[in-house]
Amino acid sequence: MGDPHITLVDFLCQAQYPIFVPGTNRSFRARNKLAILCQAQTKFSSKQPKGGLHLRFKLQNNLLVPEHLLKKGSLNLQKISNIELPPPVPLNSKFPYSIKLQSCLTGRSLLLDELPFELKMIHDHYTNGYITYQKGIENHQCKRCGNTKKHLFASFQCFRCKEPCIYCRNCIMMGRVSECTPLLTWAGPSPAADAQTVFNWHGTLSQAQQEASDRVVEAVRKKDDLLVWAVCGAGKTEILFEGIYEALEQNKRVCIAAPRTDVILELSPRLQRVFQQTSITSLYGGSEDRHHYGRLVLSTTHQLYRYENIFDLMIIDEVDAFPYSYDSSLQFAVNKARKTESTVVRLTATPDSRTQKLCSSGKQHHIRIPARYHRHPIPAPRFEWCGNWKKALEKNRIPSRLKKWTSQRLHQNKQALIFFPSVQAMDKALPLFQEVNPVIESVHAEDPCRKEKVQKLRDNETQILLTTTILERGVTIPDIDVAVLGAEEQIFTESALVQIAGRAGRSADYPKGDVVYFHYGRTREMIHALLHIFMMNREARKRGLIDE
Repeated sequence: MGDPHITLVDFLCQAQYPIFVPGTNRSFRARNKLAILCQAQTKFSSKQPKGGLHLRFKLQNNLLVPEHLLKKGSLNLQKISNIELPPPVPLNSKFPYSIKLQSCLTGRSLLLDELPFELKMIHDHYTNGYITYQKGIENHQCKRCGNTKKHLFASFQCFRCKEPCIYCRNCIMMGRVSECTPLLTWAGPSPAADAQTVFNWHGTLSQAQQEASDRVVEAVRKKDDLLVWAVCGAGKTEILFEGIYEALEQNKRVCIAAPRTDVILELSPRLQRVFQQTSITSLYGGSEDRHHYGRLVLSTTHQLYRYENIFDLMIIDEVDAFPYSYDSSLQFAVNKARKTESTVVRLTATPDSRTQKLCSSGKQHHIRIPARYHRHPIPAPRFEWCGNWKKALEKNRIPSRLKKWTSQRLHQNKQALIFFPSVQAMDKALPLFQEVNPVIESVHAEDPCRKEKVQKLRDNETQILLTTTILERGVTIPDIDVAVLGAEEQIFTESALVQIAGRAGRSADYPKGDVVYFHYGRTREMIHALLHIFMMNREARKRGLIDE
């Protein structure tokens, strides 16, 4: 393992283990990933400074005392799930608490393994009222992810508590929560506020953007919920700036949660430039900011498992996206991370049918932006039949129409994304495309060089990139064409196809782009995607939001 202070999450990220998300229809390469994770956790825990500690406690003078801070041979040791927790310790205002521990733990609910501090130091803060212990599993519920499904719990002979111990399988990729693992929270004062909030943005919003921005500011002031239904390329990030500034000016904590790391990596430098004096942390698997405090937090939705009752403004990007829309525990995490009285702003370009009905009936506060900020229509996709593309790949041939389309992009020196329905199909196709041009690359969710490859695309160092649906959202390239191979496949839903089409024509300098769905038979989802784009463009024309 090397570094003894490395957390389980870091270990898994470095080892490139795939993440298992229960209850989805997405395909992943490794089917035994959960067993690997469990095995890794068991082996890993014994090598950590605190991971090797026996997680048993003794209730002494109405205080929880960890076994390793007691004399050897102490009696009445129990795992925390079997103890009736004493009331919180009164805060000792004279205690010289650790600023680093405060920064790491404020607003979070963490395992002992996730805290890079000595157990004695942690216990001193507990006995002075600055830290509280919670049970990791209580009343058949995981207190971190909210899981209550019986099949997502398991039992094992635990090295730490020396008895059979139930653990949660649902969030094990974040470190194991079991009956003997407490969750620690900060009960002391919050870190000092930033000296000032500097708002360094001098752009101009379109009419539709300004209307939406005003609604976001209003929602922040009223602690209301709002859905922003805006087409791909509407400039949703800019719409948020004034609302975020309003919250920061009131010394509130803000979180922007997104489904994928790529989105966080793209948002982070933009927000750093706009809010230069604000402490900003970016959280995703392997993030270096995981122990830092930020008034503005950018986080993948999975990282919100670790937060509790802290955010005054919660912004959820792409609420319809995988995995957030599929996983109720991620929705639980969002609600757990926000304060009882807070604002939630949800962003989407492709709301599901239920959300659309709520908007139509007036039960969901929302604002709709059917046009892009540059006042040009969204490029409409073309349907192009390409024959049995699977058989073509088996015979080591690129479907002729897709090959021609690719050669045209290369000849025009234009960037392009080509979406595949699976990693297997893409891996089969990559060497065939590299025969056309050796610099063509591919990327997928489990690619260890994913971050670098996407950055090369942004820097215009990669002309053509083959990809799975991992890049259907959150990536903005100024001048790019888009193709989908196998658009009839089940993974290409209406939402996915609309999002893919939305990669093209996003820049005011390059408002047009070619979008092609190469298929072996049209599907309802393909037609609905085309109609979705058509209806948005039509509404934008009626409202005078596009110029033609």
